[in-house]
Amino acid sequence: MQTDTAQPPVAPKRWPRGQKFALSEAGLQAELGHREAVNTARASGRSALDAALAAWSTPLGVAPGDGVVLVELRAGKKGLNDLGRALEATGLEPAELKASIDRLFVAGLVAVVPSAAQLV
Repeated sequence: MQTDTAQPPVAPKRWPRGQKFALSEAGLQAELGHREAVNTARASGRSALDAALAAWSTPLGVAPGDGVVLVELRAGKKGLNDLGRALEATGLEPAELKASIDRLFVAGLVAVVPSAAQLV
């Protein structure tokens, strides 16, 4: 009998309204790796960039496009609405942004920032 070793898809998380996110220590390292991959491939064309982003994202278990969210969170704590406004020019749809945050959270690259109410 064979066992299925593939992990089931992660169910989307319902984040509280106004939930803020920040990079974890691993997220800081991943963001640095993303920046290096982009800078290295910058002069080599789109296919080199796509390959570099795939090589960056695969070991982390995230999507290549998730790097832009890490870059935006490098500036500080932000909620989904803040991230959506900041990344609007990239064409990232709200559902894609939420899926990205979910992947980054599951991968341990993004941490939730406790609200004042949660700290009490």
